[in-house]
Amino acid sequence: MTRYDGGMCGRYTLTVDASVLATLFDLEPLVEIEPRYNIAPSQPVPIVRTNDSGKREWARVRWGLIPSWAKDAKIGHKLINARAETAADKPSFRSAYKHRRCLLPADGFYEWVKTGGGKQPHHIRFVDRRPFAFAGLWERWTPPEGDPVESCTILTTRPNSLVTELHDRMPVILDPERFGGWIRKGPLSPDAAEAMLIPHPADGMEAVPVSSLVNSPKNDEPRCVEPVGQQGSLDIG
Repeated sequence: MTRYDGGMCGRYTLTVDASVLATLFDLEPLVEIEPRYNIAPSQPVPIVRTNDSGKREWARVRWGLIPSWAKDAKIGHKLINARAETAADKPSFRSAYKHRRCLLPADGFYEWVKTGGGKQPHHIRFVDRRPFAFAGLWERWTPPEGDPVESCTILTTRPNSLVTELHDRMPVILDPERFGGWIRKGPLSPDAAEAMLIPHPADGMEAVPVSSLVNSPKNDEPRCVEPVGQQGSLDIG
């Protein structure tokens, strides 16, 4: 089995109840949330951010960050991820990194590995299936005509001992005690960033081979996360 060095993180899931997310993020339940088994770039996704009053809030934004200076929205297709090590300095991300950090609720993400028969998708998640949050950035772009568009990107870092078998990057997963520090208003100190933007420990995580249905973003159903055979699956702890 060899790693597939495609985009990372390019698909993820969010299937838990709104009440569970409300408890995790200390917010009122998100209205009109449905289970998502194959979230893909350019689709609307929920985020948690701090508003101008300093309070947490839900927002729905487009996955694929469109910088405020962009000429059109197409650049967002290339900016679904931002490297944690360089986001503070990159023109596409540095303003959002300084002023507009956010959390993206999730309960798993996908990665593919090359096999003799093609590319096998794996669903990477916690064994107890608990939800978590990716570290993200959000931005507001105003097109020449039309309403402003809010968008986001997911920060990635080096892989932990589980994901390294699949890919050379993984999304930054923040524990709840880090939520407030990440989304607070104002710049983030280098020391704080260094403490947060690291691989989440692999303990309690698993990478389960799942159906190739997930290869198409048109498929968004429970079968996307169903195991297709435990042989070759990975787990830690």
